Amino acid sequence: MQGAPQTSFTGPELCAKSALEVVTLLKSGAVSPAEVLEASLQRIAQVEPAVNAVVTPCAARARNALGLLPGRAAKNASQPGWLAGLPIGVKDLTPVSGVRTTWGSLAFKDFVPQHTDPLIARLEERGAIVVGKTNTPEFGAGGNTTNAVFGPTRNPWNVALNAGGSSGGAAVSLATGEVWLSHGSDLAGSLRTPAAYSGVIGLRPSPGRAGGANEALGFSIEGVQGPMARTVADCALFLDAMAGFDPVWPVSIEAPRTPFLDAVLRAPQDVRIGYAPDLGGFAFVDPAIRAVLDGAMRAVEGAGGTVEIDCPDLPGLAPTYRTLRAMFWAALPGRAPAEVQAFYKPTLRQNIAQGRALSADAIHDAQRGRAALYQSVRRFLERFDVLAFPVMGVPAGPVEQEFPPEIDGQPITDYVEWLRFSYLSVVTGLPALSMPAGFLPDGMPVGLQLLGPPRGEARLLAAARAVELALGGPLGPIDPRD
Repeated sequence: MQGAPQTSFTGPELCAKSALEVVTLLKSGAVSPAEVLEASLQRIAQVEPAVNAVVTPCAARARNALGLLPGRAAKNASQPGWLAGLPIGVKDLTPVSGVRTTWGSLAFKDFVPQHTDPLIARLEERGAIVVGKTNTPEFGAGGNTTNAVFGPTRNPWNVALNAGGSSGGAAVSLATGEVWLSHGSDLAGSLRTPAAYSGVIGLRPSPGRAGGANEALGFSIEGVQGPMARTVADCALFLDAMAGFDPVWPVSIEAPRTPFLDAVLRAPQDVRIGYAPDLGGFAFVDPAIRAVLDGAMRAVEGAGGTVEIDCPDLPGLAPTYRTLRAMFWAALPGRAPAEVQAFYKPTLRQNIAQGRALSADAIHDAQRGRAALYQSVRRFLERFDVLAFPVMGVPAGPVEQEFPPEIDGQPITDYVEWLRFSYLSVVTGLPALSMPAGFLPDGMPVGLQLLGPPRGEARLLAAARAVELALGGPLGPIDPRD
């Protein structure tokens, strides 16, 4: 991949393989689930002091879960997405029974749930072994993964820098080879930003494709759960494991007849891409990032793809997104007991206050604005397989910095403003994927974002595979670098 720095990997050999390779070995009996689990635990112990990604390992629970695999295999081994005993990480916003779940908040620093989130229970039934909880900012509010319970997660490409957020622990656990697949969630790029900064894949699926929102907001489509991996094929495998209808989620949708992994394995190279390097002037981009993405698009063209600089009309995207986001925060953490809210950080309080201050007209306008944006992008994607644009307009900053003060000389007023490239997928409900596109001169990865058509994860993943091949990817795991 263009500009890739020299890296090393000193972990167990199994940890350097893709998830698909390891699952194939597990299915054939060439390796045992116990061997794979111990390799994961060994790597976690090896790199955690440097990166702080898997903040709550659960080795005893994972070893006990191995005994349940034969019964689960009898029911599910022939189904798409069977993981056959592969260890995974789970973001610390999502409960796993018997494992401390903190939401990154001091209010829950000792909380141990009795029940597992339905999506994670589905993954366990489909052969996943939960090996630990991954770090997140408080209640997922932030583009830098740090909190008062566990402290910051560090970027493995340069441990002085941040890993993005809010699924930063998940992304880093993949980039360092602690796990092969890691669960995340996304409201403002939380699956995409850390994937871009860590050189991995993060997919924000269509609402209902991979479970649903918190039960209290079951009809909400702004916050979704989704898969993270090191390769496009692994991401598709993980999405197959997550997919399927369950009435517990009001927005849940059926799994496709053809597995997502099949779409990736059959991906053609003649992908059609609409490329909008600043989303039609909507967001600022550092020139160094623009240069990497421009080079990636030239590589796609050289491999047989078609790239056209174009962008759909995006009327009212910023106010529409900010209104919907504010509603989400006011309705969820904003309704927590006062003794919980007493611990909230200032930016979380600010989000909630904005939601409470919304006028009825602002809410009405956001609903109309969302519909107009959806139709505009839907029509645009009748001409292209995907819309391509940056994940982030600025490189990763110091680990101590919550958000950058400026992008390309333009001031940033709050921590949501620097995440503008994340808005479009959230507002329209269209699936979006972050993937490595190359490297900056200092050796830090740059992420490319691809936006797919309605419920178009198969087309999105196939396009991502074509780009991955054109760029010489995927990237393998690395040892943390100073």
